[in-house]
Amino acid sequence: MKPGMSLMKHYLQFKDFRAEEYAYLFERVRTIKQRFKNYERYQPLVDRTLAMIFEKASTRTRVSFEAGMYQMGGSVVHLTSGDSQFGRDEPIEDAARVISRMVDLVMIRTYEHAKIERFAAHSRVPVINGLTNEYHPCQILADLYTYIEQRGSIAGKVVAWVGDGNNMANTWLQAADILGFTLHVSTPGGYEINMDLVGVSNPACLKTFKSPFAACEGAHLVTTDVWTSMGFEAENAVRKKAFADWCVDTQMMQLAQDDALFMHCLPAHRGEEVAADVIDGPQSVVWDEAENRLHVQKALMEYLLLGRIG
Repeated sequence: MKPGMSLMKHYLQFKDFRAEEYAYLFERVRTIKQRFKNYERYQPLVDRTLAMIFEKASTRTRVSFEAGMYQMGGSVVHLTSGDSQFGRDEPIEDAARVISRMVDLVMIRTYEHAKIERFAAHSRVPVINGLTNEYHPCQILADLYTYIEQRGSIAGKVVAWVGDGNNMANTWLQAADILGFTLHVSTPGGYEINMDLVGVSNPACLKTFKSPFAACEGAHLVTTDVWTSMGFEAENAVRKKAFADWCVDTQMMQLAQDDALFMHCLPAHRGEEVAADVIDGPQSVVWDEAENRLHVQKALMEYLLLGRIG
């Protein structure tokens, strides 16, 4: 832990923060985004450095973290497994000890969640999960803020997840548990959420459905992801057959609330997990959702480095 820091926190899973911390973060996002839109200079992270470590390729994660840190006055070091020793010729524990002596914050996007946990256990600075096979908390942070921005509180609402029980579905379930909404989940057989992995305290926040249409009934938000996540490409042909009936289309959206939103973390494959007229239609907020990665991550970095403001 560096001098001046107290109660260092990592952000590795959505359940690492409490509901009141999310309420604070969402308020900070609103303020930070408003300043950005008004071209107001706000640079509380001057002389702070973010190290970004990528073992999985990225577009939105890299651009949002890098742009966000620069906008907040800080600087960025970008590392990939090809130009660093991370987890290859040097143990992760040793890399954590070294890197965290040189920077103020580390974001890691990798495969097995155990890697980021090992790094965090030996880091002197906060570590952020930019995505692992098991969890994607920064994306759900952006999705939740997008819903709040568009429709108000998500407490008591219904979110329908249609598709793979993957890292996004796991994180949505943790969010439902903490923030008090219900997650409707429909996945093909064999692709269900691993409840032991997610570890929710209130199982009633989850309702599962064999039919994706049934899962969308009465939903305030319908969301999905690609059928084959990064790292599972060898399963692509099998997954396309298994998921053929789990394409979010206009019929599913018509079963949801009249003002229901559609979200997708991107990149999207039109005609596979979502119909083109849904993702490009009036209920879709995917571009706002993508932009909000920038703003929620700025608030997150501010919180991890500076604590509560005011």
